[in-house]
Amino acid sequence: MANHPKSIHDFTVKDSNGNDVDLSIYNGKVLLVVNVASKCGLTNSNYAELNQLRAKYKDQGFEILAFPCNQFGDEEPGSNDQILEFVCTRFKSEFPIFDKIEVNGENTVPLYKFLKSGKWGIFGDDIQWNFAKFLVDKNGQPAQRYYPTTPPLTIERDVQKLISPPNASS
Repeated sequence: MANHPKSIHDFTVKDSNGNDVDLSIYNGKVLLVVNVASKCGLTNSNYAELNQLRAKYKDQGFEILAFPCNQFGDEEPGSNDQILEFVCTRFKSEFPIFDKIEVNGENTVPLYKFLKSGKWGIFGDDIQWNFAKFLVDKNGQPAQRYYPTTPPLTIERDVQKLISPPNASS
């Protein structure tokens, strides 16, 4: 991996089965990167709306990348297999679920260090809670950061803008 990554496409992460995934496979796609948890008060509404957003835009070059994280209230204690079972059975989610990670502190994964180095946050760099969301443009650049309490469907307009920018010929 590059010492100074220029986009999220420069990262390789582990999927929920422990396999390497080179994020350059998402080059040209608009991404929503979310730290998820199974036992959070925000779980049901977020997974439901994330599924709706993905269903509506997946054929237009949109994908959601979900990263389980157990750093907030011990709300993602399960193994990767348990997390997958929960997400796929209960919510029928079809977006990729990656290996459980840390998004804050000294064990923050490099991808989240990159995302958090962006231009936002009244809390400094730290992720506040489960379901913080980063909208990433087709070039792998973080475009927006949303609070955990932001419902996924409320960012639909921002997703649309990145999928087909206003200056694009239609």
